[in-house]
Amino acid sequence: MDMLREPVTSIVDADKGGMSGNTGRYEKRLSDLAGLYEDAAAHANLTEKLGNPVVYAVEDFRPSDRAGDLIYGVTRMSPGRVSDEFFLTRGHIHAKADRPEIYFGQKGKGLMQLESPEGETRIVEIGPQTICYVPPYWIHRSINVGDEDLVMVFAYPSDSGQDYGIIEASNGMRHRVKTDGNGGWTLVENRDYRPRNSETAAALMKRYA
Repeated sequence: MDMLREPVTSIVDADKGGMSGNTGRYEKRLSDLAGLYEDAAAHANLTEKLGNPVVYAVEDFRPSDRAGDLIYGVTRMSPGRVSDEFFLTRGHIHAKADRPEIYFGQKGKGLMQLESPEGETRIVEIGPQTICYVPPYWIHRSINVGDEDLVMVFAYPSDSGQDYGIIEASNGMRHRVKTDGNGGWTLVENRDYRPRNSETAAALMKRYA
């Protein structure tokens, strides 16, 4: 019985994009997203013009990092664009790549951009009361394509870990999400993208505990 923890309750504040009972919080400012956007000059200019605002903030509850446990939390992302690309998260694959993740939309209008190790792209639209399941082995990032905060609850296995370098190694994800000029969004090929070779893709598929 000494192994048992007490149950925990967290109250989600969809308007403020936070939750009670969190054990940690971090935020990413616009300057932290340098290198993610096609127009580097526009990113630098906007960062200076806006005073380096917080683009997204995360509050989470981390009971442990052991297999069988669960981390959950809330992400709040501001609306905005760098030239014709929307505000987004850095994106990652799980260090233990066979671990999945769940996102539950609370407020706003967003996308989950997913990429397989072989470079296939999938897009899942997320709005209030929308659940997005990110399967194992998929690289993923969140994008705010609306005009208000995007707020999502998330949960993933505690021993998942995050690998952020996989996107950097390929010079970004295969596609960029841009405004279509009519209030919507469109996918555009990333001209700087470096595909993973078959050996790298196969190695990713073998990542497990």
